[in-house]
Amino acid sequence: MDQAELNTEQVLKRDIPWETYMTTKLISGTSLQLLRRYDNRPESYRAQLLDDDGPAYVRVFVSILRDIYKEETVEYVLALVDEMLTANPKRARLFHDKSLASEDTYEPFLRLLWKGNWFIQEKSCKIVALIVSARPKIQDGNIANGEASNSKKKSTSIDDVLQGLVDWLCEQLKKPSHPSRGVPTAISCLATLLKEPMVRSSFVQADGVKLLVPLISPASTQQSIQLLYETCLCVWLLSYYEPAVEYLATSRALPRLIDVVKSSTKEKVVRVVVLTLRNLLSKAAFGAQMIDLGLPQIVQSLKAQAWSDEDLLEALNQLEEGLKDKIKKLSSFDKYKQEVLLGQLDWSPMHKDNLFWRDNIKNFEENDFQILRVLITILDTSNDPRTLAVACYDLSQFIQHHPAGRIIVTDLKAKERVMKLMNHENPEVTKNALLCIQRLFLGAKYASFLQV
Repeated sequence: MDQAELNTEQVLKRDIPWETYMTTKLISGTSLQLLRRYDNRPESYRAQLLDDDGPAYVRVFVSILRDIYKEETVEYVLALVDEMLTANPKRARLFHDKSLASEDTYEPFLRLLWKGNWFIQEKSCKIVALIVSARPKIQDGNIANGEASNSKKKSTSIDDVLQGLVDWLCEQLKKPSHPSRGVPTAISCLATLLKEPMVRSSFVQADGVKLLVPLISPASTQQSIQLLYETCLCVWLLSYYEPAVEYLATSRALPRLIDVVKSSTKEKVVRVVVLTLRNLLSKAAFGAQMIDLGLPQIVQSLKAQAWSDEDLLEALNQLEEGLKDKIKKLSSFDKYKQEVLLGQLDWSPMHKDNLFWRDNIKNFEENDFQILRVLITILDTSNDPRTLAVACYDLSQFIQHHPAGRIIVTDLKAKERVMKLMNHENPEVTKNALLCIQRLFLGAKYASFLQV
């Protein structure tokens, strides 16, 4: 059978020759007794054994994984540990019991992440992530897997464990060991581990953030919705970490998050994206970008829906208020610039506001008339009639209000482009193209009589 398609139930049907291992001194007599008592027993019976003597069983499982390399046995013990932790995740605390202070409980799982087949890798990842998350807080010089930091025995430090995990998770996101389960396993594990400050730092240093961004896209199947949710959960956790925010600001993360929140009907997905957007609103240039991407209108639409989650409703209200404040603070020319740079123009009030043009006409000279050049490029590249109509109108406003408007627009070869639009099928486009040409030919003195 393909090892990647193995499952815990199949593995646990195996008969493992524990007596042979004792004969060859790979396990002790005490370990054999514990295994005989535990192996092939009902869940309720095993639960009682773990309640009574949990750390002893952990010691046996860890020592087998450390000393025995036979694949079938390694898979079997990992399946036992996985079953034990799935039934009660709090049992991960057993790995940190004081009686195990001399055991390196992390090392076998960390080694198996890189050495084993997919079944072994997946189980090791899940188990070590749970053990890490369950570790007690560092106190009195103790490191997290129970061994005193002044101990002479070499033990895998928590820093080594977290770094090893991050390396493996990034590798899975780049080149998954399993075609369909590699990425979801890595993302699920990350969603747990990114609560750790050191994991956030290591993940950003490993350039991991860029591996998440392509996974932020609308989902339809149950499986892909869960992957999307856990990816967005990772981004939310990273939104509390400044170096990660700096990377997100230069990526396509924001438009992708907004696409997801606009199209998703799954409440948990919407909640985690809204919480992320709320966190990002005050950072870098996110606020202005959110406004340009139409987030205020999307928030209005989301608020009109019947959500049951109070955290989501509260976050929507906070996001709405934050966006309102951001709109007030953005200067009108900043808003205009963002609109032009996005290439989506609409009849917002500033386009026809002569005061706006008088106050800001000199701003159009910034960066060698960058915004004017983009406006002219839109005439060639846009297929949206509204955008084309507004672009023609704005050019006519520039000609009207700038002392050298006609010369500049002519030098930038805008006339030919506007002339073409005079034959456009949309009457709004032809009307504004005509106005622009009239102002271009008539000059400011006479063009002031031409009003739309």
